[in-house]
Amino acid sequence: QVQLVESGGGLVQAGGSLRLSCTFSGRTSSSGYMAWFRQAPGKERDFVSALNLSGQSTYYADSVKGRFTISRDNAKNTVNLQLNSLRPEETAVYYCAAALRRIGMVSRAPDDYDSWGQGTQVTVSS
Repeated sequence: QVQLVESGGGLVQAGGSLRLSCTFSGRTSSSGYMAWFRQAPGKERDFVSALNLSGQSTYYADSVKGRFTISRDNAKNTVNLQLNSLRPEETAVYYCAAALRRIGMVSRAPDDYDSWGQGTQVTVSS
């Protein structure tokens, strides 16, 4: 099992930027996927972005393409999510997730990820 700890959330004005980090430890892997999801109050947990650990391919929800960037820092065992041009409707708890045994296509379904962080709050004011 891998342990995930998110950081970097906070309060930002609309149009602003934040950088989220997910530090992972434990039974890590060079394959599978790391992803970010977000959940607003009263709503489902939605896919934001994912990174293939073996091929470095990246995936994004349509709503964040061109504004968010996912990356990995191997030296620090972190997966980062750069959030630019933030919108008030993107206020949510952002979660890091891992599916280290997954092969093949990326999944955008939360149920396909077996390790989760505690989440970090992102609040975007208008």
